[in-house]
Amino acid sequence: MSTLGSLLSGPRRDHIDPLGASLLIGFSALLGLNQALVKIVNAGMAPLFQSGARSACALVVILIWAAFVRTRFDFRNGSVPWGMLTGTLFALEFAMLFIALDYTTVSRVSLFFYSMPLFTAIGAHFLLPVERLHSGKLIGLGIAFTGLAIGLADESSAPSDQSWIGDLLAVGGAISWTGIALAMRTTPLQKCPSEQVMIYQLGVSAILLLVAAPFFGDTLRVLTPSILLIFTFQVIAVASIGYLLWARILAIYPVGNMASFSLLAPVFGVFSGWLLFDDPLTVRFVIALALVGAGLVLINRRRAS
Repeated sequence: MSTLGSLLSGPRRDHIDPLGASLLIGFSALLGLNQALVKIVNAGMAPLFQSGARSACALVVILIWAAFVRTRFDFRNGSVPWGMLTGTLFALEFAMLFIALDYTTVSRVSLFFYSMPLFTAIGAHFLLPVERLHSGKLIGLGIAFTGLAIGLADESSAPSDQSWIGDLLAVGGAISWTGIALAMRTTPLQKCPSEQVMIYQLGVSAILLLVAAPFFGDTLRVLTPSILLIFTFQVIAVASIGYLLWARILAIYPVGNMASFSLLAPVFGVFSGWLLFDDPLTVRFVIALALVGAGLVLINRRRAS
């Protein structure tokens, strides 16, 4: 029977097993809630500063964890330049995501940011021979991108006439996330322990974001104890432990087969936005979400032999 220990130390799988499914569902719920938490913390910290500080604090947690479990790092396996690249993509991903939440709703950001599996499926077609697109997946992509287009066009769920800026930034964050996911499967990073991968991403992004933050205005807004508490939760549960598990999941499960579970993240995100911020859920927006979900299911479906 699979255990969490076997996941952390076991070989690659060619399918999603029950443990992987449970972790993906839990991680999707955490990611969906995270968008709402980021928007709350944006009231106390400017987006770039929040993102950079989160990376820096999470880096400390990962280093402590790596020392505790005695992780053996290998910086001579050709992974360093790829680590720098994914760290830069990581910085871009979260810079765009956090700024997007200043412009638009949690629900809209969740829909567009978690379109990442669509771009991943396209990239995997060219980079991973075992994950080629067939007719069913192409139909799924068409349906899902139709849903994204409907969501972008739904002005009634947008909070302002500048909401489109946040929408496009969220899509940009999804594309950056795709680059990270594919690099972790096609470069020497796949030979690195998850802790080393996260050190690359968190270290590089912390430097880039914290250096850039002062050039975009005040770094602090109205900081309160409750905002600091939420920020601490993000650091521990999402940016360190959560992404450590995510890195391991990416390393051992097929990227394309994770698509159907990824559709849960925008659902949880939309629900969090509605529950915590009273985000409007129009009929058109719900249709857009359903189309994206249906498309992801088709992308994930195995081709009949």
